[in-house]
Amino acid sequence: MKNILIIDDEEKLRGLLARIIKSEGFEVFEASDLKSGFKKMESKDIDVVLCDVKLPDGNGVEFLHKMKTSFPLTEVILLTAFGKISDGIQAMKNGAFDYIVKGDDNDKIIPLLYKALEKVQLQKKVKQLEKRISDKYSFDTIIGKSKGLEQVIDLAQKVSKTDSTVLLTGETGTGKEVFAQAIHENSNRIGKSFVALNCSTFSKEILESELFGHKQGAFTGAVKDKKGFIEEANGGTLFLDEIGEMPLELQAKLLRVLETNEYIQIGDTTPKKSNFRLIAATNRNLKTESEAHHFRSDLYFRLNIFEIVIPPLRERIKDIAPLAQYFVKQFSAKTNKQTLSIDPEFLLKLQTYYWPGNIRELKNVIERAVILANDLSLTQDVLPYEIQHQQDNSNKTMSAFSMQSIEKLHIQKVINYTKGNKAETARLLEIGIATLYRKLDEYNI
Repeated sequence: MKNILIIDDEEKLRGLLARIIKSEGFEVFEASDLKSGFKKMESKDIDVVLCDVKLPDGNGVEFLHKMKTSFPLTEVILLTAFGKISDGIQAMKNGAFDYIVKGDDNDKIIPLLYKALEKVQLQKKVKQLEKRISDKYSFDTIIGKSKGLEQVIDLAQKVSKTDSTVLLTGETGTGKEVFAQAIHENSNRIGKSFVALNCSTFSKEILESELFGHKQGAFTGAVKDKKGFIEEANGGTLFLDEIGEMPLELQAKLLRVLETNEYIQIGDTTPKKSNFRLIAATNRNLKTESEAHHFRSDLYFRLNIFEIVIPPLRERIKDIAPLAQYFVKQFSAKTNKQTLSIDPEFLLKLQTYYWPGNIRELKNVIERAVILANDLSLTQDVLPYEIQHQQDNSNKTMSAFSMQSIEKLHIQKVINYTKGNKAETARLLEIGIATLYRKLDEYNI
């Protein structure tokens, strides 16, 4: 039931309004002055207030600001015996839903109430959605209790309350965008836009248009003005994923935006301003890239104000079990199956696998396993071949400090860097392609 509060010192009029509104099925509360009316608002969940302008203890127009500050989702309709344009203008400035004259506008009250309630309901839905998003991307929802992960969360929580630029680094699939969202949702910019752009997805020309926007006619196909992500992120956060893939020419333009908060759309000459917080992410070593002149060193130093290195899944063995259980529950529900249990041998295989694709790969493996499972338990026979048959002989397990382990780790890093390009990997490692394939087979990469 919707709750309506009437604040008016004229008892007869207040009673008449109460009867009319109650006949619509609403719960009605009454108050004769602003002080008692405010107490009602503190004790009841009021949706709409009908408030007289002139009351024994104050002016409704002036009091409106306090009501909206304390109860932003409540709508206020002001009532007056004398309709003054100046009062009406000030009332709307202070946040009134509407301003009507008693007697002359009585027939408008019920339709106006319904309109105000529609706005209240919409505002409440938006608030609930914002809370759901905030809960989804809070640091509490990041799964895992390993020391490495807890250290990363601690760093992210500390920087989230600032406006500092953050650089998230780590291998593909470690959850960099999840951390970017969590930092935004725990920042002072919560409720503002979080705009994400993957720099590796587009060509230079399209990426420039996506980032800066363009004016109609700026190039073939520009049939209308287009806002860029920098403009969309005004007041909020701009997340640039895979920033290491951004062309050098665009890096120079981005650097200028970061230094001045100004940008120019393609086809325009007038600078615009945008106040956004930048979070960037990459799976590349930008220091090495800048030394090799593949990435601008000035932009690297501008980005590297606060770097957070997200550890790969193989360094977070303690997190594999809770992550697996989370994904099993998620995909069991998605496939309309009873939540499956995890066989110890299944879990052991997960914990001893190298996980080049990190959490993203684990998620895909669990989804496949849930689909293939024929009973109520996940057993190792539903795992991919490379996970089932990884180093079956325990005597061959490499020490973390052995030369073989170091070599395997280095090969994996280079192959991640080249995005699986074997020829380029062999060239960077300065070995023959046949040698590379032999080592990939030997180390089960």
